[in-house]
Amino acid sequence: QVQLVESGGGSVQAGGSLRLSCAVSGCSFNSYIMGWFRQAPGKQRESVAALRRSDDYTLYTDSVKGRFSISRDNAKNTVYLGMNSLKPEDTAVYYCVVRQGIGVYTSVSGYDYWGQGTQVTVSS
Repeated sequence: QVQLVESGGGSVQAGGSLRLSCAVSGCSFNSYIMGWFRQAPGKQRESVAALRRSDDYTLYTDSVKGRFSISRDNAKNTVYLGMNSLKPEDTAVYYCVVRQGIGVYTSVSGYDYWGQGTQVTVSS
């Protein structure tokens, strides 16, 4: 049973930084993708960043390129999302996701496992 537990959300002023963490347990796949989605009020859930564990290939949505960074710590089985230069439009619930395989997808349906979500609020 794959379980994902996020932490690190909170409130910050525009221009500030946060780092989200996601502890992954029960994942015995040889190859898998870890990533982050977000959903703002009244908007569809969107992919933010993804990382392929086998080769550290990363993919970011255009709006966060240069500001956000996805990384992992194998020893801790944890994936991180570093967020810098935060903007009010980054306000959302952020979800950690995992999918088995090597394909890096940006669709909600492409991911089998989801965390409970953590709130990020950026004030102007």
